[in-house]
Amino acid sequence: MSYLKFDKNLMINLQQSLPKEMLRTNQSGAYHCTTIVGCNTRKQHGLLVIPVPELDDNNHVLLSTLDETVIQHGAPFNLGLHRYKGDTYNPNGHKYIREYDCERVPTTTYRVGGVILKKEKIFITHENRILIRYTLVDAHSATTLQFRPFLAFRNANDLCVENAVASREYQEVSNGIATCMYNGYPTLYMQMNHKPRFVFDPHWYKNIEYIKDQERGIPYSEDLYVPGYFEVDIKKGEPLIFSAGVEEVNTRTLTKMYEDEIKPRTPRTSFYNCMKNSAKQFYITNKEGHYLLAGYPWFKIRARDEFIALPGCTLSVHHRQDFELIMDTAQRALNDWMRDGTLDKHLDGLELPDIPLWAIWTVQRYAHDLNADAARERYGQLVKDLINFIADGRHPNLKLEPNGLVATDGTKHPVSWMNSTHPDGTPLIPRTGYLVEFNALWYNALRFATEELFNGREEEKEFIERCNEIADKCKPAFIETFMTDYGYLYDYVNGSYTELSVRPNMIIAAATDYSPLDRRQRKRVLDITTRELLTPKGLRTLSPNSYGYIPWYLGTPEERQTAYYAGSARPWLMDFYSKAYIRVFGLNSISFIERMMIGFEDEMKEGCIGSLSELYDGNPPFTGRGAVSFAPNVGGILRVLRTFKNLHIIDE
Repeated sequence: MSYLKFDKNLMINLQQSLPKEMLRTNQSGAYHCTTIVGCNTRKQHGLLVIPVPELDDNNHVLLSTLDETVIQHGAPFNLGLHRYKGDTYNPNGHKYIREYDCERVPTTTYRVGGVILKKEKIFITHENRILIRYTLVDAHSATTLQFRPFLAFRNANDLCVENAVASREYQEVSNGIATCMYNGYPTLYMQMNHKPRFVFDPHWYKNIEYIKDQERGIPYSEDLYVPGYFEVDIKKGEPLIFSAGVEEVNTRTLTKMYEDEIKPRTPRTSFYNCMKNSAKQFYITNKEGHYLLAGYPWFKIRARDEFIALPGCTLSVHHRQDFELIMDTAQRALNDWMRDGTLDKHLDGLELPDIPLWAIWTVQRYAHDLNADAARERYGQLVKDLINFIADGRHPNLKLEPNGLVATDGTKHPVSWMNSTHPDGTPLIPRTGYLVEFNALWYNALRFATEELFNGREEEKEFIERCNEIADKCKPAFIETFMTDYGYLYDYVNGSYTELSVRPNMIIAAATDYSPLDRRQRKRVLDITTRELLTPKGLRTLSPNSYGYIPWYLGTPEERQTAYYAGSARPWLMDFYSKAYIRVFGLNSISFIERMMIGFEDEMKEGCIGSLSELYDGNPPFTGRGAVSFAPNVGGILRVLRTFKNLHIIDE
C-alpha cells in the first residue's frame, strides 16, 4: 500500500480533501501547487508558476489550471473543479475521482462510466515546464479528451480581472499553440505528443474564489481567461502527454522526457523519504549561484532561514555537494558584504545581526557531519573573518560589549527570527539589547573556532587567544544576565529591563555544542521548555502562562501578525530541543524523542502532503498554518531523524 494514497471516500468529501495540498518544484524557482482534488484555494496556486526576473523578483502564475473533459457517445464529463461566487463548486469533477496517489508523482485516477483515466504530473528539473501524462486504462467505446487551459499571467500575489488589454492572439506550433496575454511575460507553449484539434473559443470565467485567501481576510476572487480548448482522441493504453512551458518543445521527445525525469525520483514510501523529497524542493539554482528557498508558495530566499535549514536539507539526506554549492554562494555573499556592504540580490536579510552567528553554526554542522579538517579547509577563513568582523565592531548592528556579550538594537526594525511587525514596520516584539540566542550562538562560535576548527594550529595562535579571552568573559556574563531565579532564561535583556516571557529561544543555549550553561542549568531550562512550550508539532513561541498568549493563527493579516509569535508552534526548534534533551538525559531520551516524531509523521497526510507547514496552532488539534512547505521545519526534523542514525552523546 502506498504511503501517500487517498481513496474515493476522502476525495469526494471536499471538507476533507480541500485542506490537503500538494507541491512540486523544478529546483529553479518554478512550482506547481494546488489541492489534491485540483481545486485552487489560494491565489498562489497554479499549474505552472514561474519566476519572471524581467518583471520583478516574484513568482507569476501563467497557467492556473487545465480542465479535462471526457467525451463518450457525444456526452461530456468535465473533470475540473472550481469554487465560484456563492460557495458554488463547478463542474464537480472530484466526484469521478477514485484514487489519488502521490508516492512517485501526483497520480489521479478517474472513473467515468466505463472509462478509467489516469493522470500523472511531473515537473522538469531546472526547466519551466510541467508535463501531464494521461493514460486511458479502460474504455468500452471511442473516447475523446478535451482540455481547457485557464490562463492568469499575473503576479502570484495579485489577482486577475477581465480586461481589454489581455491579448487573445495565439500562434499554432507543433501539436499545440503559443500565447502571451501581456507584454513583458514569456510566451506560454501548450503542446502534446499527439496532434490535437484546437478550437478558438475565448471566454473569461468570472468570480473564481480562493477560500484560503478568504479565510485570511484578503481579496480572494478573480477572473481567468480561457482561449479555447484542445480536443484529441485517446486510445486505450497509449499515453497522451500535455506539456506547458515557456519554450517550444520537440513533441516527439515528450515521452522520453517524461520517462527520464521520473527515473531518479525517490518514492515517498516513508516519513524519511517524504522529508528528503521535500528538502530537495527548496533547492534553487540560477545564474548567480545556488540557494535554499525559505518556503512555498510565497517565501523568497532569506539568509537566516537558509542557514538554519541548510544542514538538515542537504547533509542529513547525504547531499554534501548541494550543501557546498549553496554554502559557497552564501560565503561569497558574506565576503562581499563584509568587504564593502554589497548585498546579494537574492539572499534577503544578509545584513541582519544574527546572520554571521547562524552562518558559523551552519559551518559547525558541516564539521560535525564530515570533519573539522574539511570544514577548516573550505570555510575556516569565513569563520575567522565573521568572528573578527563582530569583535572589531564592524557590524552595524551587533556590538561586542566589554563583558564579552553581543548587543543589538531591535527597537525600530526586527533583528531576530521573531520578526512580526506593526503596520508601520516597527517590531511587535521589540527584542533589543542582549538577546539570549544571539549570545548562545556567539559563545558557541568562539569555542567552536578555538577547540575544533583551529585547535592547536600555531599560525592561528593570536586569533585563538583572542577568541578564548572573549569567551572566558562571555560565559559568566551570560549566566549573570539571562538566568532567572525560576530556572529559565530571559528572552532578552536591555539595560535594566528583563523580558520575563517564556519563549523557546533559550533552548538554543541549552542545545549548542558549546553551551554557557552547565548540565544542571541545561536541565532546568529543558524542564520548563518541556512543561510550557512543547507540543506534538514543535515548540510554542510563547508559553500559555505568559501574557499575550494566542494559540490560534487566524483572522485578518493584522490579527495574524499579532499571533505569529504569540504561541504558535515551530517544528524546526525540535532539532535544538532534541539535542538539549540528549545532552541532559543521554540514551534514555531516544525513545521519548522518537515518540515526539509521531506527531510530525502524522502531518505527511495533512496540509501540504509529504511536507511541513510554516507553523502550527499552539493548542489542539495543532492545525498547520501559513506557508504550505517551510524549509527550516523540514531541515530541523531531518536533523532529528539524522540524530537517531548517528548519535553522539557528550558527557560533561
